[in-house]
Amino acid sequence: MAERAKTATREKAGKSLSLILWFAFSIFALLIVVVFVLVQNALVVQQYRDSTRSMLQDANERMTAEIAASQNSSRLERELINIANDYGITVALFYEDGESVYDLTEQTDYSTLAASLREQRDAGKMSTFLISEQEGIIALASATAVGGQPAFLYLSASMRSHLDLETGLRWMSVITALVAVVLAFVVSGFVAASITKPVTEITVRAQELARGNYDLRFRKDYFCAELRELSDALERARSEIAKADTMQKELIANVSHDFKTPLTMIKAYASMIREISGDNKQKRDAHAKVIIDECDRLTMLVSDLLDLSKLRAGVNGEEKRAVFNLSEEVCGVTERFSYLTETEGYTIETDVEEGLYTEANKERIAQVFYNLIGNAINYTGEDKRVRVKLYRKGNNARFEVIDTGKGIPADEVDTIWDRYYRSGASHKRPVSGTGLGLSIVKNILLQHDCPFGVISEQGKGSCFWAEFPLAAEEAPDGDDDMRRGSRGKEVV
Repeated sequence: MAERAKTATREKAGKSLSLILWFAFSIFALLIVVVFVLVQNALVVQQYRDSTRSMLQDANERMTAEIAASQNSSRLERELINIANDYGITVALFYEDGESVYDLTEQTDYSTLAASLREQRDAGKMSTFLISEQEGIIALASATAVGGQPAFLYLSASMRSHLDLETGLRWMSVITALVAVVLAFVVSGFVAASITKPVTEITVRAQELARGNYDLRFRKDYFCAELRELSDALERARSEIAKADTMQKELIANVSHDFKTPLTMIKAYASMIREISGDNKQKRDAHAKVIIDECDRLTMLVSDLLDLSKLRAGVNGEEKRAVFNLSEEVCGVTERFSYLTETEGYTIETDVEEGLYTEANKERIAQVFYNLIGNAINYTGEDKRVRVKLYRKGNNARFEVIDTGKGIPADEVDTIWDRYYRSGASHKRPVSGTGLGLSIVKNILLQHDCPFGVISEQGKGSCFWAEFPLAAEEAPDGDDDMRRGSRGKEVV
């Protein structure tokens, strides 16, 4: 049943590649054999006829010279016979009335042939010699004179032996062609099967991949470079799809958990307000604040999910791009975290080079700065120190956020941008987050074609960086003092 289903599916999709290749190779081989046989026979026949004509012309020249030079009739007759024997041809010499000059053949009366040749000669149609081909005979005739009397020299060569040879050769060619065609069918079938077998294997594995089996592997030892490239491409696709599937499952699991906890808290405290603290203003306000905080957390989670979805879909990716002061933006975003220095004892050091401009979506780039600085604050070490840097690097402005935390394990460095990443750090985060910040940063920077990355070593902290192309923009009047004051600033 399974084999029948496969066959039916293949018939619906079209003929198999193996059958198409076998048919194409076989037809091609058949055409080659047929053309070879036809050309061979034609060339052999033509070559033999040309050779016979040339032989008759050579013999005619020699005999004509002997007739013109010889004064002895017995010697001339002997020479003509010798020349004819040399070329394996028949010779006849006769006068205009058809009477034989010498009895060189069994035929003695050439009156009919002589009359035809005489008419052509008198009409001016006869050249030095005349060649005719009929009934397997190639003949050559030329006008001459014997003893002062007009005569004709007639030479002929039979093609009977050659025709017999040609017939035998034709049969041999047919037999050879049939054998060659059979071999071509067999060889082409083998070649077609050898070519299509790996294609079929790749197709089967690709179908398994489409059904969600990400544990399979694509071979890389195929004989053909194109098949190896196809297998490599599918293997990379399998790896990326498997990674995306894992990320999706982790995202759903983590988001579900983050939704469940606030909802549980909201329900619990709402019940407490209804049943316990309804008449106690102090308790009621405390319980209501918890509900409000958890609602804010849910709102932030939904907002981040929407932002991430829009960024991955490319929505609003190209809107609101303009040239703006990158140095001012970094300082402005850093100032938003100044409350942590007063309430949590954090130190945020800034080293911002003034007068660096770029062309981008200002709000999105500010979101990049906010998420990276917030991420560094969440994971910095016990010294609660974070460094924010912005400086010129070639034609780019390089932004760096450095923390002193535990660092990122080497096996997670390449995945922190692509999944719902959360460190196992035990300290409490002073900045609430959803775990989607780095994914949002990645998608914003990709839409702006900005390079980015992370340098991290376990036990020595991490450095998240991004580079923005510099834009030539003159600073407005009065900005120089402001920008000078931004460099080397430290929030303490």
